[in-house]
Amino acid sequence: MKINLSGHHVEVTDSIREHIEEKFSKIANHFPTLIALDVIISKEHHKHQVELITNYEGGRISVTGSDDVMFPAIASAAKKLDAALKHRKGQLKANLHEKPISTAPEIAHEKVQEMNLA
Repeated sequence: MKINLSGHHVEVTDSIREHIEEKFSKIANHFPTLIALDVIISKEHHKHQVELITNYEGGRISVTGSDDVMFPAIASAAKKLDAALKHRKGQLKANLHEKPISTAPEIAHEKVQEMNLA
């Protein structure tokens, strides 16, 4: 998985880059079809905000995590991304299953008449 990392009012150091790659390696293993992830780290009003944007199976997923300290903000965003990806995967799996078909009452009456229950 390719990670595009950028900072807004934050200098992206090697330790931050390594921490992010470590956090998202687990997500990359669970969702192998995930190709790219955009990570934007910003600091405004003494709060760190991490925004994650990706496309997964035709759907755009975007989550944010914020905290006073950068590393818990990254962890929060990673947890939210994992939950959003699981939700999207569940939606895709649910569409594969056949839905039960209900019969209209008038058709059901005709079916009972045809059964010949004598």
